[in-house]
Amino acid sequence: QVQLVESGGGLVQAGGSLRLACAASLRPFSTYAMGWFRQAPGKEREFVAAISWSGGVTHYADSVKGRFTISRDNAKNTVYLQMNSLKPEDTAIYYCAAGRARSSWAEHYDYWGQGSQVTVSS
Repeated sequence: QVQLVESGGGLVQAGGSLRLACAASLRPFSTYAMGWFRQAPGKEREFVAAISWSGGVTHYADSVKGRFTISRDNAKNTVYLQMNSLKPEDTAIYYCAAGRARSSWAEHYDYWGQGSQVTVSS
């Protein structure tokens, strides 16, 4: 059974940083593109960032560009989301996802984690 397990969420003040990690049981992990999405209360799930299977190509939502960095370690079957200069509007549940192609569309991902809460206080 495929599992994606997020960790690293929590409460942080505005301007602070957090690093999310997503450990995947996918085999082979290196053949999957990975993405991060988030869902704030009362809002739809939205794309945050995605990375290709090799880690060589990334793309970001405009709202996080320049503040967030997605990366992966294929030897550890893990994808990361480094979040800097956090804002209250970044508050959401953050989900990692795995799919066969790097995409900003949730429908293109086959596997999802359970989510990790990130709360940014003003």
